[in-house]
Amino acid sequence: MKPLIFLFYIFSSSVTSAQDVAILKYDGGGDWYANPTAIPNLVAFANTNLKTNISKNPQNVAINSSTIFNFPIVFMTGHGNVLFSDEAVLNLKNYLISGGFMHISDNYGLDTYIRRELKKVFPKLKFKEIPSAHPIYNQTFKFPNGLPKIHEHDNKEAQGFGLFYEGRLVVFYDYETDLSDGWEDQIVHNNPKEIRDKALKMGANIIEYAFTN
Repeated sequence: MKPLIFLFYIFSSSVTSAQDVAILKYDGGGDWYANPTAIPNLVAFANTNLKTNISKNPQNVAINSSTIFNFPIVFMTGHGNVLFSDEAVLNLKNYLISGGFMHISDNYGLDTYIRRELKKVFPKLKFKEIPSAHPIYNQTFKFPNGLPKIHEHDNKEAQGFGLFYEGRLVVFYDYETDLSDGWEDQIVHNNPKEIRDKALKMGANIIEYAFTN
């Protein structure tokens, strides 16, 4: 079972127990609200295929709000600038070191800013590329080659990076692939079914990993 959060919340280790996910709202001008159909579609996929019981209407939660502690996982995306205030830095750090998990999907344009701001949260930690043998790629769905490629940006390979705090993966960052674009309604990006399935399966793995680790 995950650790107690400020004596208020316990994150259950059971994938089948009722859980909720949230979309992270941040400052700086970046479009934190991008890909509005992504998380609802991922939730529906997880509820069907993992037998989770996640609310179909994910909440938006401000990065500096205590409400963040209600959620085992928060999702973050966007294209532009990100700015974490001192209050947000402290709140996010407490959330992550107390058992929370954050998934960041680089929606092309986020990379420079998110790396800068996460250095405020964990000055001594560096993103490490996560090998294909890591459990996050080997949950219900198997990805023997690691992170799947969903969208093309700069003709670079898809990479999954992580921040590890005391040996625990607390932030998973998909780079050069746009997983969350692959979760959106098919009409948005006109992705073929095979690509959308890969994106949804990898997203389901992230949820499963966050709920059980």
